[in-house]
Amino acid sequence: MTRRVVVTGVGAVTAVGHTAEETWQAMLEGRSGIGPITLFDPEPYPVRIQAEVKGFELGDRVDPKQQRYMNRSVQFGVAAALDAVADSGLKVTEENADMVGVIFGSGAGGTDMLLEHQRILEEKGPRRITPFLVANFIPDAASGHIAIATGARGPNYAPVAACATGAAAIGEAFETIRRGDADAVITGSSEAVLLPIYHATWCSMRALASDNEHPEKALKPFDLHRDGFIAGEGACGMVLEEYEHALARGARIYCEVIGYGSSNDAYDMIALHETGRGLKRAVVAAIRKAGIDPSEIDYINPHGSGTPLNDRVETLVFKEVMGPAAYRAAISSVKPITGHCMGASGSVEALACVMAIRDQKVAPTINYTTPDPECDLDYVPNVARAMPVNVAMTTSVGLGGHNACLIFRKVD
Repeated sequence: MTRRVVVTGVGAVTAVGHTAEETWQAMLEGRSGIGPITLFDPEPYPVRIQAEVKGFELGDRVDPKQQRYMNRSVQFGVAAALDAVADSGLKVTEENADMVGVIFGSGAGGTDMLLEHQRILEEKGPRRITPFLVANFIPDAASGHIAIATGARGPNYAPVAACATGAAAIGEAFETIRRGDADAVITGSSEAVLLPIYHATWCSMRALASDNEHPEKALKPFDLHRDGFIAGEGACGMVLEEYEHALARGARIYCEVIGYGSSNDAYDMIALHETGRGLKRAVVAAIRKAGIDPSEIDYINPHGSGTPLNDRVETLVFKEVMGPAAYRAAISSVKPITGHCMGASGSVEALACVMAIRDQKVAPTINYTTPDPECDLDYVPNVARAMPVNVAMTTSVGLGGHNACLIFRKVD
């Protein structure tokens, strides 16, 4: 018998909230976290806006000595993961620790920490470099710290799939539980790459939205006048659990994870294939694994980055896979609210699906004013919508051609 997998806990740190509930309420309200850059001097750059996490403190969640060696991405990830564990009520004990895993990803890891120590090396010499550097800037640092903080001794690794990392992490956690390698997995992803080197690269790519004067209106997914993404940062954590295990301990269940698909375009390191062939394979695989008809999908939270190519290709994929049912599904991108959180985006957007099922409401696509003839689906423009959400799907794409798709279903 195939083991069922459910979501029993959520946590988040984003530009619009330091908890999952705060983030979700901002999504419903359409309140954007995009604003002027404050983390570095923006003057030399043509784009001077991003979605920063402000006022965040890890607090007493972990030992202060451990915090000293945590880069910004790890701090976000540990906070979101531990909040998800607390929300789930899951207790990791000596008896169950071997069956509790941690699969928590990051697209880039602690680049901030690496750059800072490169500066120290150049200015003060090799004797001033901490022996803890390598262990704490690598992409799996968050998964290691989460295991230490919780005592989870089951499968532990960090998927890296660029901007599809978060969806891949949750998908792999789902598969780990389904095949019986764990009863529960602490999963999700984190990212903190709002650094001059990355920003300069995105500016050089001409991939960023350009309205510096109106930051909250700059990112316009699916709109005819969309002109790029705006970078963000943050983390989302979830506890996934085998259904009977969750029932036995009386856990609150948000929803069930029923499908996961992944693929690669094998085409280009930056651009999606214009036919959407790779993303289509991931979506088809997730639907097949879920055992549903595409017409059953009520809500889609797409990658929705606001770049001209991405939004057109995603729209094409949904129409090809779902047929006429694509026009009946509600579709909304939350990136104009949270920013494009890179490796954290897939898990943050999975949160929008989980909460939509819980509350039977979907977040809007804000800044949508002018329809694009090539993007002709229902993008829930500007205002949240109360509606039945039994099945929700999220899609993610990433540099290197990575694609991932997750499907969630309401549990009665």
